[in-house]
Amino acid sequence: PFGAQLLGSMQMQGPSGEVMTTERVGSLGRAHVIIHSQTSGITMIQYILLFSRQGKVRLQKWYQAYAAKDKKKIQRELVSAVLARKSKMCNFLEYGDLKIVYKRYASLFFCAAVEPEDNELIVLEIIHRYVELLDKYFGSVCELDVIFNFEKAYYMLDELIVGGAIQESSKKNIVRAITAQDMLQETDEQTKLLQEYNLM
Repeated sequence: PFGAQLLGSMQMQGPSGEVMTTERVGSLGRAHVIIHSQTSGITMIQYILLFSRQGKVRLQKWYQAYAAKDKKKIQRELVSAVLARKSKMCNFLEYGDLKIVYKRYASLFFCAAVEPEDNELIVLEIIHRYVELLDKYFGSVCELDVIFNFEKAYYMLDELIVGGAIQESSKKNIVRAITAQDMLQETDEQTKLLQEYNLM
């Protein structure tokens, strides 16, 4: 209002992910609250697929609800579409109302689905960060590492991404959490072994 004085402002996240800015304005002895809304600009991943050159899906993570029949259809069509593309083609393609961003590392394809307005380069960076985590943990990760240690691959992905949005960008923090999980698992296994032989 005319002649108003800004008394304070506060930002919060709205129910749809938008940023809500609340301003408290004083005018003629009364206080008015003005709310501005804008999109948060957070990249939201719909799902992630990891598959081999032979089309075998090695890892899948769904951040939106899909029927089992739709998941199989998406996997079949998406794997075929990505494998049919030549190496010199770009790493982005349209699939339905989503945008697919993928990257090949050795014999594995890492594929993520995002909204059309999301930044493809950010998604590529998230994929690369996940590969760096796998490399750091396994030491030059290969397809067999993911096959025989799939629970570790899922755990690392869950530490990196929650609900389709990146939650932790520090490799050091993620590796520290995975190491703590490994130590806890080893302790549990030792305890079970001792109990099995009545040693405790």
